Amino acid sequence: MVVADDQHLIRAGIVALLRTQPHFGPIGEAGTGPCAIETARRQRPDLVLMDIRMPGMTGLAAAQQILALDLRPRPRIVVLTTFDEDDYVYAALRAGCSGFLLKDMPPEQLLGAVSASLSADILVAPARLKKLVESRTATLPPRTNAPGVLDRLTDREVEVLKLVGTGLPNDDIARRIHVSESTVKTHLHRLMTKLDLRSRAQAVVIAYETGLVTIGGPSPFPV
Repeated sequence: MVVADDQHLIRAGIVALLRTQPHFGPIGEAGTGPCAIETARRQRPDLVLMDIRMPGMTGLAAAQQILALDLRPRPRIVVLTTFDEDDYVYAALRAGCSGFLLKDMPPEQLLGAVSASLSADILVAPARLKKLVESRTATLPPRTNAPGVLDRLTDREVEVLKLVGTGLPNDDIARRIHVSESTVKTHLHRLMTKLDLRSRAQAVVIAYETGLVTIGGPSPFPV
């Protein structure tokens, strides 16, 4: 795991907190975007907690470069910020980050969220993600045919992407299309590879931006 934050005291505090949990393994540190990229290249972490606002190279730019590295498995990147601002969060998810955490979370919540992010495909509450993506895509021009995007997918892959976009987990998707959960995972892996997607959250964004999922459409999310 790597914690990237230009504020030394905040970074040191988060690292010290994470090191109280031995199962997290080694915790690397980075104080700049370029340092975060090099640390990720060298240490090959499973998770990067990335401050989105850093001088020089922003955390978002650093995250994009880390996700572009030929690392297997590809690390999850979770934005770590004091700013609960939709524009920042949406930009991070659109770039392939898996979610975001606020620095002012209580320590026990932060530890729980970091633990969850090591296994979860996405670290944003489904209802929050739907609201966020709909609010951002509402200002975009309609893209009904999405040339060069959906055309790369099979009909089944398009169907799976649409259901992912509505927020359904893999087991519910499997029941909807009458296949096994492992088959859903295979379709999801293939479509994400074809579209060069780096996270499930990014797949949700693409589903909306291509018009595959429409604003105000049916939602499986609880109210």
